[in-house]
Amino acid sequence: MADGLPDRADFPSTDASGDAGRNSSVTVVVCSSCRRSTDPENLPRPGALLAENTARAANGAGVRVRQVACLGNCKRGLSAAILREGAWSYVFGELEPDSGPDLIAGAELFANSSDGFMPFRQRPQSLKRGLIARIPTTDSLKEVP
Repeated sequence: MADGLPDRADFPSTDASGDAGRNSSVTVVVCSSCRRSTDPENLPRPGALLAENTARAANGAGVRVRQVACLGNCKRGLSAAILREGAWSYVFGELEPDSGPDLIAGAELFANSSDGFMPFRQRPQSLKRGLIARIPTTDSLKEVP
């Protein structure tokens, strides 16, 4: 419960050795306009470099990589989200331009999870410490009494 969320250790999940078909249900979205407050305004932005690095790391992994102009997480950029159809989504920040392999490793864990959650203990360190939000599916929401 290092991130304040349940470990999900009580849910079964598979390892990251699943097939590319299952991985294709996961998309990594990288904020291409991201930069830290200490980064210069120069182009290419560090976020664009992270997007390129992530796309290279995904080569052959079967994980989709997309970019968007802004994820609105500027105070904790560089940012990326990992999405899976029918599962909770994850937003990460405080990444580095070379964090692409970590994002792909997380995406593969997520793709191969049988419970629809990304296993915390197996995540790369950057995804453990950089978790910004875990966003539920609309089906997971409950009415306020």
